[in-house]
Amino acid sequence: MKGFVFRLQPVLDMRQREERERQRVVAKLERERVEIETELRTCQDTVAREREDLRDRLIGGGIDVSGARWQAHASLDALRRSKHAALRLAGVIARTELARRSLMEATSRRRAVELLRDRQFEAWKAEQNKRERLELDEIGARLGAAHGDAPPEAGDG
Repeated sequence: MKGFVFRLQPVLDMRQREERERQRVVAKLERERVEIETELRTCQDTVAREREDLRDRLIGGGIDVSGARWQAHASLDALRRSKHAALRLAGVIARTELARRSLMEATSRRRAVELLRDRQFEAWKAEQNKRERLELDEIGARLGAAHGDAPPEAGDG
């Protein structure tokens, strides 16, 4: 008895590769999102720290104008980097959503072929069971005929 052969296995293999590739794209975008979020938090912490330092300098008595100016520029630079990171984050989030939808489509296409394979396998298995039953019936009939235990003919009665 030969084994089950799914003729669309190359299609299934292709869909599995496509799905894995889309998973890699989503994972790459997720890593990028996490990196940008970390950068954004760092920038925001820097902005808060620089503002606090500037306030302390201004309140602390003797005014160091050049130090205060430097502190203000550092704060503005951190704020600029923070805004830039926020824009990049928005772009990555949008690309991630598109990549996730694409992954879901690839997953459903792969799953459709797997369901087809499963149905064909079940049909093949049912056919194999049917053939096996017929063969066993044939063997039983031959053994019965060889021993003279033939079943009664239709019409004997």
